[in-house]
Amino acid sequence: MTPWLAVIGIGEDGLAGLSPAARALLENAEVLVGGARHLAFAPEDGRVRLTWTRPLARLIEDILGHRGRRVAVLATGDPLHYGIAVTLARHVPIREMTILPAPSAFSLAGARLGWPRTSVRCLTLHGRPLDLIQAEIQPGAKLLILSADGATPKALARLLDQRGYGRSRIVVFEHMGGPKERRIAGEAATWHDQAIADFNTVAIECVADPGTPIFSRAPGLPDDAFRHDGQITKREMRAITLSALRPVPGQLLWDVGAGCGSVSIEWLRCDPANRAIAIERNPARLRLIADNAAALGTPGLEIVAGEASAALGDLTAPEAIFVGGGLARDGLMALCWDRLKPGGRLVANAVTLEGEAVLRDWRATTGGEMIRVGIERAEALERLTGWRPLRAVTQLAAVKR
Repeated sequence: MTPWLAVIGIGEDGLAGLSPAARALLENAEVLVGGARHLAFAPEDGRVRLTWTRPLARLIEDILGHRGRRVAVLATGDPLHYGIAVTLARHVPIREMTILPAPSAFSLAGARLGWPRTSVRCLTLHGRPLDLIQAEIQPGAKLLILSADGATPKALARLLDQRGYGRSRIVVFEHMGGPKERRIAGEAATWHDQAIADFNTVAIECVADPGTPIFSRAPGLPDDAFRHDGQITKREMRAITLSALRPVPGQLLWDVGAGCGSVSIEWLRCDPANRAIAIERNPARLRLIADNAAALGTPGLEIVAGEASAALGDLTAPEAIFVGGGLARDGLMALCWDRLKPGGRLVANAVTLEGEAVLRDWRATTGGEMIRVGIERAEALERLTGWRPLRAVTQLAAVKR
């Protein structure tokens, strides 16, 4: 089918910044789509106009209703970088689309600061929680963030200051590429309350205050990084467990008997594309999981309340499963194994003889690797120092062939 849908990136310079090909597609379109700011660039000439709606699904339906006509969608910058073209490509085959990007806000901000895109983390807070950046706050990290509105820079400054990154440098760019472009700069701890346009991009260079804890993306966050009631996979064992689970970008993990959610949260921190579902029956621990997910930058963690045997049946099949609790319940391992995708990994930890017996019997029928881990930590012993052993953990790691 001949492409009928054109997605055109446009900047603050409006029609003057469009290439001849983009202008031709826009001028010949029968239907124009975009926000009020985008559509204001096109002359009022009687053509059908569709503006953004909430929810966006209604607009997608309207666009699809014009399939076969010449439709031009105007979008800011690069429509495939957190833009409308990402959503449209889920509904329209690429052979029916023409996508013409303009320089994105990330490209423009990087050029103004001299920041190579390969060394910068690009994020958006459009319709997303502020806590998304928690996992990105690292000493020396450079972040480019599309703001939700004019209040976003102040909220980011407050968050950085609370995290112990008050000396971080912030630059806000308004209306980049157009006649109203403006730059506002400062530090997080001393950021002033000021009027900022809703259409803005924030650049942050993270600087940690002396003594600020550093939470790496590498598995094995300190135990005190999590709120918990003692039901937590300890730091050393958590790192071993994540190694056995082998996180792959974009894959889904079930964290069964999640406790405080430490394993699923670390799975998500390994790569922003990862997905995870934490299943927990204890109401107090469900709250701990939600608090930890927000504080550690993984607000997308899906939390399911209830008994695993009842909850798992309706969930999307995963590529990896961690069973951290409830091993002794009849049928749990079999249920998890049955729902696991072929080639997926199942890892289970046991600290009781009963749980260890389940893993031993399971390994006899399905195979897999079994290890027993004993860890000792050096701690004060009156005026001296001695070794305090943690409870030994037996772990089974199996791949579903």
